[in-house]
Amino acid sequence: MSPPLSIREADPRDWPRIYPFFSSIVAAGETYAFPEGLSLEEALPWWMERPPGLTVVAVDADGTMLGSAKMGPNRPGRGSHVATASFLVDPAHQGRGVGRKLGEYMVGWARREGYHGIQFNAVVETNTVAVRLWQSLGFHIIGTVPEAFDHPKHGRVGLHVMFQRL
Repeated sequence: MSPPLSIREADPRDWPRIYPFFSSIVAAGETYAFPEGLSLEEALPWWMERPPGLTVVAVDADGTMLGSAKMGPNRPGRGSHVATASFLVDPAHQGRGVGRKLGEYMVGWARREGYHGIQFNAVVETNTVAVRLWQSLGFHIIGTVPEAFDHPKHGRVGLHVMFQRL
């Protein structure tokens, strides 16, 4: 059984603790199309959301940073009734249910905030762990953009668009 974890709103002081796993996940090139090689300062606006969005962190009982998620409207204006989100789990803490807890938190947040649905714009099709997780939380693949992601091992692979009506 995994030790308990809590999810809380990220504080700007959390960013230096998020950045190491943000940069390692981006450098691995398997799940995100963020620019590579971003410095601590350059990467900050790519992850730390401003209102109406929110960035949260998952920490264990001793304060160890396990992961983070960012969430907010998928599009401004007439698209702002649909939420979106992105998730990071520190590779050193994968397999502990952190991604599931962050996903459950995000779905609850979107409901509380009155969103009509949640759209994930770009889930790499070879990221089968994430695809299965989102499906288990009620998301459906509504389409796949073929060869839209340049994976370092698999070459050009598809990006799933996933959706859940709330």
